[in-house]
Amino acid sequence: MPNDSYDLVILGGGAAGFAAATEADRRGIRTLLVNQGLPMGGTCVNVGCMPTKHLLAAAGALHAARHPRFGSVGASSPAFDFRQAIADKDRLVAGAREANYRNVLQGLRHVTWAEGRGAFVSDHVLRVGDREIRAGQVLIATGCRTRVPPVPGLAEVGYLTNREALALDRLPRSLAVLGGGALGLEFAQLFARFGAEVTVVEAADRILPPAEPEISEALQGTLEAEGVGFRTGAKVVRVERQGDGKRLVLEKGGTEEDLTADEILVATGVTGNIEDLNLDAVGVETQGGFVHVDEHLRTSVAHVWAAGDVTGPPCLETVAAKQGKLAVENAFGGGNKTIDPGTVPYAVFTDPEAAGVGLTEAEYLARHGTCTCRTVPLDRVPRALAVNDARGLVKMIAHHETGRVVGVHILGPHASEIVHEATLAVRFGLTVDDLIDTVHVFPTYSEAIKIAAQAFRRDITRMSCCVE
Repeated sequence: MPNDSYDLVILGGGAAGFAAATEADRRGIRTLLVNQGLPMGGTCVNVGCMPTKHLLAAAGALHAARHPRFGSVGASSPAFDFRQAIADKDRLVAGAREANYRNVLQGLRHVTWAEGRGAFVSDHVLRVGDREIRAGQVLIATGCRTRVPPVPGLAEVGYLTNREALALDRLPRSLAVLGGGALGLEFAQLFARFGAEVTVVEAADRILPPAEPEISEALQGTLEAEGVGFRTGAKVVRVERQGDGKRLVLEKGGTEEDLTADEILVATGVTGNIEDLNLDAVGVETQGGFVHVDEHLRTSVAHVWAAGDVTGPPCLETVAAKQGKLAVENAFGGGNKTIDPGTVPYAVFTDPEAAGVGLTEAEYLARHGTCTCRTVPLDRVPRALAVNDARGLVKMIAHHETGRVVGVHILGPHASEIVHEATLAVRFGLTVDDLIDTVHVFPTYSEAIKIAAQAFRRDITRMSCCVE
C-alpha cells in the first residue's frame, strides 16, 4: 500500500492542470500536481501563445517600418537581429512562467508540486518517479504535441515543430511550412517578415479550411502580397536531402512538383500526450490519439477525468483552463457542468487577424437548408478608412426566423478583440436588432459588428456614419 495519499492527483502542469489545482486548493482538496515534459506552464507560456505573439509583434513592427500605411510616412530599413528576438522571447517566457505559474503555485496551500513522469499502476495507484501514490480522483491534463505525418524521408532529413522553431539560433533562408492552419500561418508570416522565403503547403483546397471561404481567400491574398507562397491541394509524398537543403516532392492533381527549402516546419495538427501513462492498466479509453471524455470531462473510468489539449481539439488555452476547473467542480462538487463548444471563439494571430464564433454558413445550411447571412467589407467601416487599413471583412449568420445571431466571422485588424462582442451575442441569444440598438463607440473597428447587423435591415451602402 502506498504511503503517500492524495484526494486528487493531476498529471500535467499546464493551463488545465493549474486551473484544476487552483480550484482544488480553493476547495481545500489535498492535491498532487505532477509535471512532465515541458517546463511549468505547459504549451501556452513556453512554446505557444506567449512566445509566438511576442515574435509576431516584433515581425509586425519590422514590417510596419518597411511598409508604412501612409503616403506621408517614408519607408525605413531598420536593423534586425534574429538572435536578439529569440533572446527577448526567452526573457518574456521566463518572466511569465515566474509570475503566472511559479508564484501562483507558492500561494496554493493544499497543492504539492512534483516533477517527474506519472503513470497508472492500478485503479487508484500511480507511480510518480520512484514513488507510488494513492489517488482518490485523477485528472489527466498532459497536453498535446505536433502530429508528424508519416512522410517517407521526413524523419531522416529532419524537421522543426513549433518548439524547435522558437529556439533557432539563426534565421533560415527558406522555410517550407506543412499545414495551412492557425499555427502554420502564424509562423509563415513571422518568418517571412523576418526575411525568410516561405512557402505553405496545405493538403486542402484552401488555407484555414474550417473558416469561411471568404476569409481564407482574403487572408491568403494578403499573405501572398507579402511574399508568402502557397501550394494548396498538395500532398507531400516524400522528402529528400538536396545539398545543404531539403527537397520536398509534392503531389497535386495527379502530377508531382518539387519544393526546396533550408528547413521544414511541421504544423499538420496535434496528438495527445497519452503514451507512458499506462492507461490500459485501468481501462481509460482513447480515441484518435486523445483521451476520450464525456461532456462532463469524465473518462470511461468513474474516478478518472481529463481536461485540456489531451482530450482533443479545440486546443485552446482558454478551453483547457475552463475544462480543468470544471473537471474539479464535477469530481468534487457533484456537478454536471459542461462547456458549449458552439460559443467558444477562436483567433488566428496573423496580420490581419482572423477570428470567429458560432456556426459558419455551410454549417447553418446543413442544419436548416437555408441561410440568412450578411458580409460587410471593412471599407464600409469608418475607422478602417480613417487609419488606412481596411483589409478584411465581417460575416454574420442569423437565424432565418428569429434573427438571433448564431455565427460571426471576422478578418481584420484587432479581430481577436472584436470577436468577444460577437461571442456574447451568440452565447446569450442576442438578435441583430439587439446589436443595432446597442450604442457603439465611433469610430472603432468594433463598430463593424453593428454594421453587419444593420446589413440585415437596410442597404448599408446608402447610410451615413451615424444612422441607427
